[in-house]
Amino acid sequence: MTCTEPGCTGTIEDGYCTVCGTAPAPAVATPTSSGSAATPAHGAPPTGGAATGGAATSAAGPGNTPSVCAEPGCGGTIEDGYCAVCGTAPATSSARATTEISGGTTSRPSSGSGAVSGRSVRSVRTGRSSSGATRGRLGAGMVNVPRVTPIDPSAAVMANPEVPEQQRYCGKCERPVGRSRAGQTGRADGFCAHCGTRFSFTPKLVRGDLVGGQYEVLGPVAHGGLGWIYLALDHRVNDRPVVLKGLLNTGDADAMRAAVAEKRFLAQVDHPNIVQIFNFVEDVGPDGAPVGYIVMAYVGGTSLKQLLRQHRDVEGQYLPPAQAIAYILEMLPALQYLHDRNLAYCDFKPDNVMQIEEQVKLIDLGAVISLEDRDSALYGTPGYQAPEVGATGPTIASEVYTVGRTLAVLIMKMPSVNGHFGPMPEPATEPLLQRHDSLYRFLLRATDADPNRRFGSVAEMIDQLTGVLREVLATEDGRPRPGLSTRFGPPRAVFGIDETLPDPLEIIGALPFPLVDPTDTGAALLASTSAVTPEDLERELAAGQRSVVTGEAESAEIPLRLIRAALEFGQAADALTRLREAEQTPLADDWRLTWYRGQAALLQRDWAAAQSEFDALYTALPGEPAPKLALAVTADYTAADAEAPDGARQDAARYYDMVWRTDRAFTSAAFGLARLRRQDDRRADAITVLDQVDPASVVHTAAGIAAIDTLLSVPVPGDLTETLLRESGTRVERLRLDSRRRAAQARMRVFEAALVWLRLGRIPADRAPLLGVTLDQRGIRTGLERCYRELAHETDDFWERIALVEQANDVRPRTTL
Repeated sequence: MTCTEPGCTGTIEDGYCTVCGTAPAPAVATPTSSGSAATPAHGAPPTGGAATGGAATSAAGPGNTPSVCAEPGCGGTIEDGYCAVCGTAPATSSARATTEISGGTTSRPSSGSGAVSGRSVRSVRTGRSSSGATRGRLGAGMVNVPRVTPIDPSAAVMANPEVPEQQRYCGKCERPVGRSRAGQTGRADGFCAHCGTRFSFTPKLVRGDLVGGQYEVLGPVAHGGLGWIYLALDHRVNDRPVVLKGLLNTGDADAMRAAVAEKRFLAQVDHPNIVQIFNFVEDVGPDGAPVGYIVMAYVGGTSLKQLLRQHRDVEGQYLPPAQAIAYILEMLPALQYLHDRNLAYCDFKPDNVMQIEEQVKLIDLGAVISLEDRDSALYGTPGYQAPEVGATGPTIASEVYTVGRTLAVLIMKMPSVNGHFGPMPEPATEPLLQRHDSLYRFLLRATDADPNRRFGSVAEMIDQLTGVLREVLATEDGRPRPGLSTRFGPPRAVFGIDETLPDPLEIIGALPFPLVDPTDTGAALLASTSAVTPEDLERELAAGQRSVVTGEAESAEIPLRLIRAALEFGQAADALTRLREAEQTPLADDWRLTWYRGQAALLQRDWAAAQSEFDALYTALPGEPAPKLALAVTADYTAADAEAPDGARQDAARYYDMVWRTDRAFTSAAFGLARLRRQDDRRADAITVLDQVDPASVVHTAAGIAAIDTLLSVPVPGDLTETLLRESGTRVERLRLDSRRRAAQARMRVFEAALVWLRLGRIPADRAPLLGVTLDQRGIRTGLERCYRELAHETDDFWERIALVEQANDVRPRTTL
């Protein structure tokens, strides 16, 4: 079989090309945990700012030796103007990647902040894929991420390749080696004083060397944990530029096993966001010993670490949160790809992600390991690595942790502990987290000290982070970014239109409900039932379940539907009984139980309990608007109590605002926010919100009437002005009123305010009519009389009609007839 790689004339033997090493049809490999050759061992990640497979030079740059950061308590090194740990000028340097042996211990400061609610909510949903994983381009189709110009291969070669002394460690015992002493410069080659192992930090290849008979070396481009990384030309495939990743030294057994593992399975990894592995070749070193090299695609881009430095140099700030989130969202499918093949990346950090034009790639697979491997060495970077990974080995939870830490490092200054990134800042000290509470909640959950409280999968992270991105963008520019939820349906009704909070039962009937998992064994039965009341629903579902084929998994959706039915009929006690029963089943940690417990607490008017449940769900699902709306309502009820805690009204307004500015489908949030702003005498802000209601909405007219009421609800009559009256009249004329009654009520509100204004002795400056009548006592009274008589004509209540006629007679202007 002939190789299909463009420009290659080799043949396929044993699944790989004899010339370029490319596999023509990559197959999915499932590594085992037996420690056999199919199980990937681990290569150490870059110890400097090396961008494996790319054009980035070492973090210090050619010939630069970083100094230690002078920031109190920080032990980071200074490179390129910033500290790699605390981010303070003048420094940054990538923290040296460390080796952790499975079963040993790791140390990492706690995340620095407990979960907001202190509650654990599992939000994994089996059988439902995340819609957030499919996007059109970098930035999730919502963020304009600057392009990165590709770097010419010839410009990537280091002029003076050196490994800074602070990054020289023994490959066996991990002790410092090659350091300066007594004014003497440290040796780049020698033997470890502690264990006697030979070390070498000098490049083993020079320009012009030919590796494997086909790869001509152009020079070093970076230094990583597995040694020097070289740029070369593949003479057998159109002289394409490739990257050779070599070993640090042949005495490092772990590094050698890692390279062998990469040779065996990494060539089968085929994902657009992961650097491509072409081949694995051997060469003879200066000492005559064989040296292995992995041949990878050349990625001439810029690492996220370098992009962060450049942005700080130019703007003096960290990356905008939306841009950083866009990078993370682009890389998460690559991690999901590895997880689907039972592989853990282990060392996700800004150094290992590179942008080229509008594409982002993982550029170092040196730390990749089987998720089932509990014997091989683990490689990671302190400050990014999960605290439990030494004891548990690589897990999805430990992968999630590295993603959360990477996002935090990109967007804000992280404190330093023992020379590494420390706990995440609190909103009280970090304005960014104050401004973007949902982003803070996302980071809290991703980096929770308890692995069981983190996101259950990368797909779930994608789903929630996409929702967080929509909210961040809406907060930054004021433009809504609605999106379909994979967990909740749309709002079922609008509440709060009449400027008051309704009964909690009405709230529950209006809130979105959790979507039914279509793969559940009871989904079809639920779709076919016509019962409404809890009793009829339970009877019909019980009969339907008996007809279900035995042997299928027990339905989770049927008990959840019965809980929901009890709540919608106001039966809080019955709902709580069913919730307690569900807590004894596999549903115990299901996020929907938290949602329904919060609703049951609302029915019982236990605002504190409802707030606790909804707050826990908000932290678990920070990208969902439904928990925020429920929190807003709960805080709204709390604020109405005589002994309301300080800040309850502000909390309600904040949550209403978060929901409304992001998704205008949640119209209840607009009415709630406008009402609170009106109570705070922020009438202009309240009217702005009401004016944002979509003209196509069924409550657009109600919002318009509420805006008129708000406009005229001045604190004292003396604040009324002719401008307010005429603006109110213009708004009434623009309304599309569907009945004579509503039209009369709208006009009557303006006429009543105008009459108060005239009674204060005010004289209009403009003689133009107001809603068809002259702006004087006679005209306004005539208009009011007509409104009362129209309302009397429209009512069916006899006594109400009499009262309206009497009001019309009382207000009508006096005449001589």
